[in-house]
Amino acid sequence: MLGKISNFFVKLMQKYMPDPFLFVIVLTLLSFVMALLLTPTPFIKMVEDWYKGLWAILTFGLQMVLILVTGYTLAETKIIKKFLTFLAGIPSDQANAAVMIFLIAAIASFINWGLGLITGAILAREIAKRVEKADFGYLVASAYIGFIVWAGGLSSSIALVIASKGNPMNIIEQHTHEIVGLSQTVFAWYNLIATVITVIILSFVIYFTQPKKDLKIIDKSILETQDKELEQAKEVKKDNTFASKLENAWILNVIVFLIGLIYLFKFGFKLDINKFIFIMFLAGLILHWKPIVYVKTFNNAAKVTGPLILQYPLYGGIMGLITGSGLAAVMAGWFVSFSTAHTLPFWSFISSIIISLFIPSGGGHWVVQAPIMVPAAQTLGSSQALTAMGIAYGEQVANMIQPFWALPILAIARLGAKDIMGYCTLALFIGTIIFGSMLIIVG
Repeated sequence: MLGKISNFFVKLMQKYMPDPFLFVIVLTLLSFVMALLLTPTPFIKMVEDWYKGLWAILTFGLQMVLILVTGYTLAETKIIKKFLTFLAGIPSDQANAAVMIFLIAAIASFINWGLGLITGAILAREIAKRVEKADFGYLVASAYIGFIVWAGGLSSSIALVIASKGNPMNIIEQHTHEIVGLSQTVFAWYNLIATVITVIILSFVIYFTQPKKDLKIIDKSILETQDKELEQAKEVKKDNTFASKLENAWILNVIVFLIGLIYLFKFGFKLDINKFIFIMFLAGLILHWKPIVYVKTFNNAAKVTGPLILQYPLYGGIMGLITGSGLAAVMAGWFVSFSTAHTLPFWSFISSIIISLFIPSGGGHWVVQAPIMVPAAQTLGSSQALTAMGIAYGEQVANMIQPFWALPILAIARLGAKDIMGYCTLALFIGTIIFGSMLIIVG
């Protein structure tokens, strides 16, 4: 039954899923139409808000790009690549391979969403070279499904923002003068249990939804050629010039790494967005050992961010439009109107799923949704931490049908969104049930 359901969604997505760039264009037009129908805002004001939004998101957008690139660069270190190569040799068939890819991607995504996306994609490529008769789209989709736990993990933009004192996006602090630490969000028992249950159930779902007919098997020689091109781009030429010696001076990496450690020990390891990027940078720097090796690997990693850089401002424009027009307040207000102290986190979650289709960024749509939900939680006496995590959960679940964050994986795998999104649709429904149920139980 699961196989038939999965096959239905695969065929549906292959037929109707457009390129992610066209997806954001359609969402932009839909946002204008909805704002015109549901708010009294003049059209010319909407255009102005849309334009301002294009640029208002740049700082946060750069932070997200850096999380991705530093995560990718770390995944490309020899020690991690050797580990992934070792793992790739374990499974003997596509179903077991897909489950392994999912589990590794989920664990990595919980640690760092950028690392999770890239690790899953690299592992899928390595396994596709070794496992006979494995549908490549199915393997890559399993890697992306692992991303479903990221917003409850260590790099959760919402959890990090509300744990950051003085952060202009910390709307909870602005309203309540309180800081919500990671012990109330990421490391809270309800989050850890929901995450583990999701991973276990999706492992079985992935196993039983493997495609058995019309497998799309990628030519292994293509993957090997692509890998050679990447390695050639990272080649380091050594000579006796001063410049070459400086580029290969490992002591420079060590000095920067030690300075970074001094800062962390002096001012604490309490995570926020910038500090997380900093830690990923230091880890990649020391593991790549030589400065020029890190530079070349970082440059290669940055190549997969092109679609993100192109589309992030457009999603910023949507955010500016639906915020400035009041459309976001209208949409969130629908759910707040019938919420209670007990159910507000759950309805924050449901509204977040809808809003995340228009703004596929945890931090980005936090700015949109939090001004409605935080005062509501304060008035109703709901848990601010749980309400915030409801918003975070909605974003990570909605990603299963929002192709924006699949772009890095697709760039590495060189596939289209329609090749993987059908497999991800079941994860959307399962994630909605598990995380939604947990919010109702705890709320």
